[in-house]
Amino acid sequence: MRTEGINCKIAIFGVGLIGGSLALCFKGKPGIEVVGYAHEPKIQERYLKSGVLDHVTLSIEEAAVDADFIFLSVPVGMLNYYLLELNKLPLKKGCIITDVGSTKASITAAAKTLDFQDVYFIGGHPMAGSERSGVEAASPLLFENAYYVLTPQPEIKEDVYNKLHHLLSYTRAQVIRVEPEHHDDIVGAISHLPHIIAVALVNQISSYNQNEPLYQLLAAGGFRDITRIASSDPVVWRDILLSNRDVLLRLLRDWNKQVGQFTQVLEDSNGEAIEAAFREAGSFRDQLPERRKGIINALFDIYIDVPDTPGIIGRIATELGTARINLSNMQIIESREDVPGILRLSFRQEEDMERAIELLTNLGYTVRS
Repeated sequence: MRTEGINCKIAIFGVGLIGGSLALCFKGKPGIEVVGYAHEPKIQERYLKSGVLDHVTLSIEEAAVDADFIFLSVPVGMLNYYLLELNKLPLKKGCIITDVGSTKASITAAAKTLDFQDVYFIGGHPMAGSERSGVEAASPLLFENAYYVLTPQPEIKEDVYNKLHHLLSYTRAQVIRVEPEHHDDIVGAISHLPHIIAVALVNQISSYNQNEPLYQLLAAGGFRDITRIASSDPVVWRDILLSNRDVLLRLLRDWNKQVGQFTQVLEDSNGEAIEAAFREAGSFRDQLPERRKGIINALFDIYIDVPDTPGIIGRIATELGTARINLSNMQIIESREDVPGILRLSFRQEEDMERAIELLTNLGYTVRS
């Protein structure tokens, strides 16, 4: 039963970082009720405590039956299960089901096989994230200035697509329309392949480290930074990579060709070819947008020389907090009696980093970016 004055019900399955952030974008808007589904009581309590939802239920039917929009914010490996469960229910006529998975062809094909009556599926992929996870990390600003991809099938009517597009305006993301297969090709290249490369590279260095611990010791700093995506959730990425298997096999064959070309260049001691490869890569990279959120989360780091004195780390953190500068992470890289400590501060937004540099420099700290 709907509350008086509510004319749009949104049901969210999987209220973590993405689902919770979507809920915060919609919650409190005129005429909108946001309901979350929890699969067990302790999850229900967690969702209630977070305050991101208007109502939480342990019943799939209660969450979904009279919903106008259903967001499946569950892992890729669970999407088919929830589609099948929803297909058993008498969903509201005109209901739009969407997801937030990072692969689109497989879930779109699965939805086409189901017998939904006057119910529409439109694949979705908000290309934003955070180093943090869970509903506690949810933010209504997560999608701002990010791309939100929608992948409707040709049979989806424009008025249906426009309803979802309009709803997503609350996220302040830039919604773009892409075919499911084309989405998977692009995201496979710019996200899935880099994750595979990072994992393979870290595991290669790990194997060397078994006989020479200096690999691990000296891999701090830049190596750790450029391979940080290798620490991504193993189960989540198992499902993503298997879901985009065919695309990734093709991309890996192309990658092997690139590596083979570099191998040949080094065997030939061809310095000109090495320079050309770096120039070409640098030229393309310099054209990439800097201030727009992307599918791989950006981190902005600065480094500060700090003396080995009690309370110095707390004072820096306090100064940043007083100035309302959001800090993502803090790490002491080195601290010895004869060497000043090096403190690394990480920020999710370039603006926060720039403000921190100005503040700490004015306070007399030596800051490097």
